[in-house]
Amino acid sequence: MDQGTHKSIFNDWIYQYKALLFKVVRSYAYNALDQDDLFQEISIQVWKSIPKFRKESAVSTWLYRVSLNTAMSWKRKEKKHIEGRKDIQHITHLIHENTEAVDERLAWLYEEISRLPTLDKSLTLLLLDGFSYKEMSNILGISESNVGVKINRIKKYLTSKTQKSSNHGTR
Repeated sequence: MDQGTHKSIFNDWIYQYKALLFKVVRSYAYNALDQDDLFQEISIQVWKSIPKFRKESAVSTWLYRVSLNTAMSWKRKEKKHIEGRKDIQHITHLIHENTEAVDERLAWLYEEISRLPTLDKSLTLLLLDGFSYKEMSNILGISESNVGVKINRIKKYLTSKTQKSSNHGTR
């Protein structure tokens, strides 16, 4: 594959699937600095993965696999460095000004998703994007029945959190 074709595919994928990529980024990185860092990592991995794409699945499925694997790997590395950043995390909002209107419900959902274990977080994102259990199974390397059981538990958990926050008026 020549460099021009590679660059064109990369630009097309990033543009067309940026919502998918940002969904993964927001679920694994909690502040603007980390989100920028993770998006850059995912972009690099997408760039590297283009020659390996064999068109055996949809581009969105491939990008989910690449971005989720990158995010999970990034998260493991970041855990090692969190202690050193805790002192300044409370002021990062001063560095980045958020100019977008925030939907409180969406912010709550992403916050709850971010608290889920890694595999459950990935399943939730795939479910929200309408992937079938079979597709989720292939992307994450677990059985379809395990996907179903886990999703059922996630739904129950999020439903209970919704009811608790509604009862307390925090949502």
